Amino acid sequence: MGSTSKLKNRIACFRDNLSEHIPQMLVTLILVALLLAFLWQRIVISVNSGEAGVLYKRFYGGTVVDKVYGEGIHLIFPWDSMTVYNVRYQTLQHNVDAITKQGLTIHLDVVIRYRPEYQVLGVLHQAVGTDYANTIVKPEVEAALRAVVGNYDADDVYSNKNAAIQTIVNQSLRQVSRRFVQIDSVMITKVTLPEKIQKAILQKMEQEQMDLAYDYKVDIEKKEAFRKKIEAEGIKVYNETINATLNENILRYVGIAATKDLSTSPNSKIIVIGGGKTGLPVLLDTGK
Repeated sequence: MGSTSKLKNRIACFRDNLSEHIPQMLVTLILVALLLAFLWQRIVISVNSGEAGVLYKRFYGGTVVDKVYGEGIHLIFPWDSMTVYNVRYQTLQHNVDAITKQGLTIHLDVVIRYRPEYQVLGVLHQAVGTDYANTIVKPEVEAALRAVVGNYDADDVYSNKNAAIQTIVNQSLRQVSRRFVQIDSVMITKVTLPEKIQKAILQKMEQEQMDLAYDYKVDIEKKEAFRKKIEAEGIKVYNETINATLNENILRYVGIAATKDLSTSPNSKIIVIGGGKTGLPVLLDTGK
């Protein structure tokens, strides 16, 4: 009985203490919940599809450059921070003024396709930051464009853009790959020249097309003349061969055969015997 009463006393004492501390416990729980709600976005980091994170440890060495945090949920201390990058291919429209070999200023509209290098994302974040497109991509592409355009005349850039683009892309890739960014392509979408220069280039291109068309016509006429010459030579050889083999007897035989064929036709005709120079009959059609 004594042990039972002691147990009941302890339970009663615990209930009394619990009743006394319930308000404090509720306040503590509310404060913890509010603190978690306030710090939730700093503690629980979501990295979505096509993204990657770089962690900054405030008290343990700063930016983590040897590890990239992939897609999923990551828990960090509230005093640390994680920067999320888009690691998919992105496009950037840009305008560049460049000087040609002739010293003319031309305006280029370009589209740049790029993305950050995944493996060195931490180094990119530490050395450059999130604005790497304006800090690295644009200046490097501008430098490459100006270097390449400086080797071309204005009409070459205006009319033969594809050849120049490949050179520009190669130079951009070589230069930017050392700076933590991969450039997939640089496409020139528009070339704007001074109005007078543009008109002169268009006139030159039209004249070149006319010259090509004229050369084509001349070539066709030359081939036709050559064909006619060969045809005439063939006819000449044919006639010479025929004349060498024909004689009076052969001609008379052919005439007799032709007269025989005509005489068997159904038309009415008058036959004159011995009327021809060769003595062959002459057939006159009566039209009936």
